[in-house]
Amino acid sequence: MLQIQILRDQKELVLAGLAKKNFKQPELVDDIINTDEQRRKCQGILEENLSEVNKLSKQVGDLMKAGQKDKAEGMRARTLEIKEQNKSLEEQLKTLEEEQQKMMLQLPNLPHSSVPAGKTPEENEVVLQHGEVKEMYEGAKPHWDLITQYDIIDFELGNKITGAGFPVYKGKGARLQRALINFFLDEALKQGFTEIQPPILVNEDSGYGTGQLPDKEGQMYYMPADNLYCIPTAEVPITNLYRDVILREEDLPIKNVGYTPCFRREAGSWGAHVRGLNRLHQFDKVEIVQIAHPDKSYDILEQMSTYVQSLLQKLELPYRVLRLCGGDMSFASALTYDMEVWSAAQQRWLEVSSVSNFESFQSNRLKLRYKSDGKTKLAHTLNGSALALPRIVAALLENNQTPEGINLPKVLHPYLGFESI
Repeated sequence: MLQIQILRDQKELVLAGLAKKNFKQPELVDDIINTDEQRRKCQGILEENLSEVNKLSKQVGDLMKAGQKDKAEGMRARTLEIKEQNKSLEEQLKTLEEEQQKMMLQLPNLPHSSVPAGKTPEENEVVLQHGEVKEMYEGAKPHWDLITQYDIIDFELGNKITGAGFPVYKGKGARLQRALINFFLDEALKQGFTEIQPPILVNEDSGYGTGQLPDKEGQMYYMPADNLYCIPTAEVPITNLYRDVILREEDLPIKNVGYTPCFRREAGSWGAHVRGLNRLHQFDKVEIVQIAHPDKSYDILEQMSTYVQSLLQKLELPYRVLRLCGGDMSFASALTYDMEVWSAAQQRWLEVSSVSNFESFQSNRLKLRYKSDGKTKLAHTLNGSALALPRIVAALLENNQTPEGINLPKVLHPYLGFESI
């Protein structure tokens, strides 16, 4: 959530940032500022009244001691009158605060100055490309044919048990999933991350804290009987570990990693670009989360990007890094890098990771602060997929296929117990 002081003091900057994100309700900024002026005016009158009540109460006591009972009773009546007025003011103040909060939650984060303008993924900026994009042999297959040929992932069984977008992993397919999860976790531990195993159901406060609510409410699986949501990513529970927490400056940065299944209702459209493992309702992901000092968060973002790239290099996958344009960024992000791997059989790039700096947007919602020089300040939050499994698996199967089978990268052999499918 943006800070109200920024809206008041830097309104034009806010409007320019919202425009870069293609926000459709810029008039909301004026509505928030006007509501805030009413709130502050109401708060000011209430504080003046409270001060007057305190003074009158003291004077009433002094008059009673001096035997001036009639005068004291007159002041007491004035005190009761002000207190009655304050009840109305307190109700008005509560209503204004709720209205302001509701509107503030609808504003997305402002983009970093380096974010390119644009509305569609085609306008994202390619930062770098790594690895050789090789030509496949004639007859190479997309992964949805390979998984059927080798009987390692079954979509029909998943559809029978649950529905579309919930595959069943079998045999070497299940072992490949487990190998990738363990590999990603082990690599993160080597880099000083602390492993977390969080709940995969969260409450409303957690959803609002990281910005999934109210923005992504329709994309989350919801259980009304318990008022809980299935997590779309481990970012939500892990970042919420620090909700309403004041950290010590010397403890920053805090580095956590967690593996969870993730759930998203968004599957949506038709066609080869969402076929097979390209888009699922349930998938596995290892997530890295950092709580950082504001002065160091962008250096840490670059480190996180480099780290994710190192995983792709060890998996021997050609990839590229994109800086997302304003219109393709998430609601809460200030700057996002997407990592995409090349899918040889599909002849296109597949997104496998997003690494983002949210600056103080999430921490303001979470009341996540750190203490510096006796003052509390908002920390910065960052997270990234390291990595999401479905499209990694798709690329590994497609890029490493031969007429005889699928040769898997050497770094996974100790985890797999086999070298090929």
